[in-house]
Amino acid sequence: MKFLLTILTFASLSFFSFGQDAKAQGILDKVSKKMKSHSSFYIEFSSNVKNSSTGTNQSETGKGWVKGKKYYASFGDNTIISNGLKTWTIVKEEKSVYEGDADEDDEESINPKRLMTIWESGFRNKYGKEMTLNGETVHVIYLYPKKPGTVDYHTIVLYISKAKNELKKVIMKTKDGTAMTYRLTKYTANPEISDSKFVFDSKKYPGYTVIKDY
Repeated sequence: MKFLLTILTFASLSFFSFGQDAKAQGILDKVSKKMKSHSSFYIEFSSNVKNSSTGTNQSETGKGWVKGKKYYASFGDNTIISNGLKTWTIVKEEKSVYEGDADEDDEESINPKRLMTIWESGFRNKYGKEMTLNGETVHVIYLYPKKPGTVDYHTIVLYISKAKNELKKVIMKTKDGTAMTYRLTKYTANPEISDSKFVFDSKKYPGYTVIKDY
């Protein structure tokens, strides 16, 4: 459960203020426009949580389906399902299901939809540089929280394909020295996804305890 919460929870620290960077904002606007033109999407990703001071170095691979406000994500033995109103976090190791209200604006959690649009609110941005990532030219853009006292991360670094206007990699840096890295390995626009994908069915999880977090 600790690893799941680490993956799902971003951490925070005060940082000096930046205004919006015109170049960075222009690139992010293009990515947002492209994302909003898709009624649904599917992603595959890898994630790593590393902290040299604590010896933490954990990796997972995952998949995510998004349709409007609904999403379904699986990584490792854990699953998150949201129908847009409620969210269920299913932890296999504990045989527990944590049920709570869905909140798109929740800055303390991450899901496939938020991962792919995280820059759209609550951040100042700054353009970094161009570099090559896996043989592809990418823009490096830094995000800083506008209200650093309300969150635990201090910096988020985005790597965006220059040619495709697609997010390729995200690094989230936290107050305690933890770095959470997400690499997008596959993106499919407008796949057909049945609404049943986003429905939690307790019959599929016999013996699990449902814990309501609201």
